[in-house]
Amino acid sequence: MKITDIKATTITVPLEAPLRHSNGAHWGRFVRTIVEVETDEGITGFGEMGGGGESAEMAFRGLKSYLVGHDPFQLEEMRFAICNPTASLYNNRTQLHAALEFACLDIMGKKLNVPVYALLGGKVRDRVSFASYLFFRLPDEATGQGEVRTIEQLVKHCRELKEQYGFTTHKLKGGVFPPEYELACYKALAEAFPDDRLRYDPNGALSVEDAIRFGQAIEGLKNDYFEDPTWGLNGMRRVRSMVRIPTATNTVVINFEQLAQNILNPAVDVILLDTTFWGGIRPCIKAAGVCETFQLGIAVHSSGELGIQLASMLHMGAALPNLAFAGDAHYHHLQDDILVGGKMEYKDGTIAVPEGPGLGITVDRDKLAHYAELYRKLGGYPYDRDPARPGWYPLVPNERWATP
Repeated sequence: MKITDIKATTITVPLEAPLRHSNGAHWGRFVRTIVEVETDEGITGFGEMGGGGESAEMAFRGLKSYLVGHDPFQLEEMRFAICNPTASLYNNRTQLHAALEFACLDIMGKKLNVPVYALLGGKVRDRVSFASYLFFRLPDEATGQGEVRTIEQLVKHCRELKEQYGFTTHKLKGGVFPPEYELACYKALAEAFPDDRLRYDPNGALSVEDAIRFGQAIEGLKNDYFEDPTWGLNGMRRVRSMVRIPTATNTVVINFEQLAQNILNPAVDVILLDTTFWGGIRPCIKAAGVCETFQLGIAVHSSGELGIQLASMLHMGAALPNLAFAGDAHYHHLQDDILVGGKMEYKDGTIAVPEGPGLGITVDRDKLAHYAELYRKLGGYPYDRDPARPGWYPLVPNERWATP
């Protein structure tokens, strides 16, 4: 089997409301680049990549000469063709490789008539658990609805998500408002949902000292972990030495070199594996094996997925014995998806692992065309800017907080 063509289509899919984070916001929509890898046997595989509100079409087109004629089963050859570590010093293609790997695994599963999880060693669970993933939100521009700014709005929103989707783990994405205010928000969630688990993630925006104060103030709550409270391995190491909560990251341990450093001199207890950031499903499986060996925790990180990447997360989650935490997903914030039948369904805070060949999903061509046209109309957006604060940009550590 040989690859005959690679096609990339940028789309934008609306969110319920703009999602704020420490560096800016998702401006009421996700921008994703959908990749199709075609073969001489008529089998097409699908991949997906984000880009911080921007298109990656040109970058994928630039890789056609690397991959046309390549056997999609030769994944290690593809990895070095695209992501040779010394060549990557000049042109890091890790996330591009991830989308292409999704597509090749999709092709392999379709060719062999097995789900992707069967190519990863088989599944140990039929469903993968997810956290509620709470954001501070701006009101939707068209309807004026969906704002999450006050403590009352946050608790109400969490209750609605719990009732609708069955979440029993709640993650607060912070780094937007002053730490004292977000601490009050987090404690209010703990009081409102005393039987549920919690996690807090300010995206590395806090100083080490503020992170220590915040962490010590929540030590008595039902925390899964304290995610990226400050920036850098050494900063995380200092927080870890003074706060009795496991630390976690998706920013400072996202490759094997950083994982080795973290094992030799621990700063992070739980590694959040992202099928895009790590360069595909298979690197995440390898990293999970290292974490299992050294008894580091793992969870599934979300980089703003539609159904194709969500399927990659589900197949990965199905195959990992040491996945002891609920994963993250932005998925419930979406108004729609590009899959036939619409969005995948939550049940009791979980999503079923797809059982069909390959990734087990079918792309709706009409929706793909519709949201591609919407992207052409709206264009991209600057992920590292907040539409409510023109001219603003954050520092690291930050002190330029939004006003609640």
